[in-house]
Amino acid sequence: MSSLNYSQFIWNVADVLRGTYKQHQYGQIILPFTVLARLDAVLEPTKQAVLEATEGYVLGTIPPAMLSARAGHDYSFYNLSQHNLKTIANDPDTLEQNLRSYINQFSENVRDIFEKYKFEDTIADLAAQNLLYQVIQHFSRVNLHPNHVSNEEMGNIFEELIRKFAEASNETAGEHFTPREVIELMVNLLLADDEDLHTDYIARSVYDPTAVCCR
Repeated sequence: MSSLNYSQFIWNVADVLRGTYKQHQYGQIILPFTVLARLDAVLEPTKQAVLEATEGYVLGTIPPAMLSARAGHDYSFYNLSQHNLKTIANDPDTLEQNLRSYINQFSENVRDIFEKYKFEDTIADLAAQNLLYQVIQHFSRVNLHPNHVSNEEMGNIFEELIRKFAEASNETAGEHFTPREVIELMVNLLLADDEDLHTDYIARSVYDPTAVCCR
């Protein structure tokens, strides 16, 4: 599946939200759930190893570095919950409780991401609107593991989602991210006359806080 197809599948959850939420609110729900689906997929292969590493420890005394190492691939994050998105989706009776527990058992650096998204409020509101189950079901069906979706492709997915959010809100997408074509043009212009680039081991940095690719 291409990154465009992945982003379209993710965006289709808007069909669930339509009528209850305004279009400009979709991003507040879809983006954090997309992040969650990615983290869930990334950590799934090593989840059991991380849980086994906690045996014999009192919660709060487990060395974070050890858990990150068990998570593998030099990841600086982990999750201590028995749950994943699929198990949460398969237990509708305790859906909200299990999702909150799952989020709260991520390492602090990941919890901080969801706090900035105000994800607790999103969970509560979706539950109050009886939409939480449908949303979790939707995201539990997308596989965003790096074996299927590379980091670059993941960037493309976010870029496409942001473009869709901007269009749905009647805003200009460029106000939220720098289009790929503009980034490439900027870099080419900046480096066009840089003779040092013909020398080995010369690097140049171009700062753009929304750039997702560079020459």
